Amino acid sequence: MPQITFVTGNANKLKEVLAILSTSEEALTQVGNFSITNQAIDLDEVQGTIDEVTIHKAKSAAEIIGGPVLVEDTCLGFTAFNDLPGPYIKWFVKSLGLAGIVDMLYKFEDKGARAITTIGYCEGPGQEVKLFQGITEGKIVSSRGPTNFGWDSIFEPNGYDQTYAEMDKLVKNGLSHRYKALAKLKEYLLSQ
Repeated sequence: MPQITFVTGNANKLKEVLAILSTSEEALTQVGNFSITNQAIDLDEVQGTIDEVTIHKAKSAAEIIGGPVLVEDTCLGFTAFNDLPGPYIKWFVKSLGLAGIVDMLYKFEDKGARAITTIGYCEGPGQEVKLFQGITEGKIVSSRGPTNFGWDSIFEPNGYDQTYAEMDKLVKNGLSHRYKALAKLKEYLLSQ
């Protein structure tokens, strides 16, 4: 069975991805004819659009692994900031903390935000990178719920009164930006 390496060292992200991609409870590391494993690799983070960042990560990872890889780039963009910080949200959270992120919008009436995940799949070194993207619209709110998974506690999807962090994992996994991107990837992998 061909193996795809999901490039992440984040155990929470790996669990979420495997739960969404798996086709049954028994095969939590399998999608169709592929098995999924993970590996933490330090990849250069380039500046650019989310597509450019994801393509660079996928090509670099495929070279290091020497085979099929999945990479993910997740963004959080504020409507008031024309979708910034976007792919740089990780560094903003690290530098400012969640309260600092919320405070960035205090002068703006519009607290709208877009959560975007772009999955890059590359079959191996020198191969084309295929992109799968999911977007969830929502708003930035004061932190509610556990703060152990990125910015989940400050993002409230439209139509819900809970942040991602407050939601049951099954609910979140059925509506999140990551779910939407992975659903497209899963459809592609199952067609191979």
